[in-house]
Amino acid sequence: QVQLVESGGGLVQAGGSLRLSCARSGRTFSTYAMGWFRQAPGKGREVVAAITWTGDKTYYADSVKGRFTISRDNAKNTVYLQMNSLKPEDTAVYYCGLRSRGIATISQAGNYDYWGQGTQVTVSS
Repeated sequence: QVQLVESGGGLVQAGGSLRLSCARSGRTFSTYAMGWFRQAPGKGREVVAAITWTGDKTYYADSVKGRFTISRDNAKNTVYLQMNSLKPEDTAVYYCGLRSRGIATISQAGNYDYWGQGTQVTVSS
């Protein structure tokens, strides 16, 4: 079994920054991609950013382009999301997802096999 543990969420004022981390542990197997998704109250889960484990592909939602950066540390089995210039509309629970194998569209939540428990990000105006 694979465990994904997110950390780094919290309360920040608009214009501030946060860095989310997602550490993978458990059974060792291949990883095709990891991504960050978010879900605000009353809304569906939406992609924020995703990256293949080789780093050859990245994806960003239009709403976060230029503000958020996804990166990974293969040695630490960790993916990060640096969030700058945060806005109140970024408020949501952020989830880390992992797709184990097989080429797939990394921006689609349905293509991910494992999920973390989520971390709350709240941006005050």
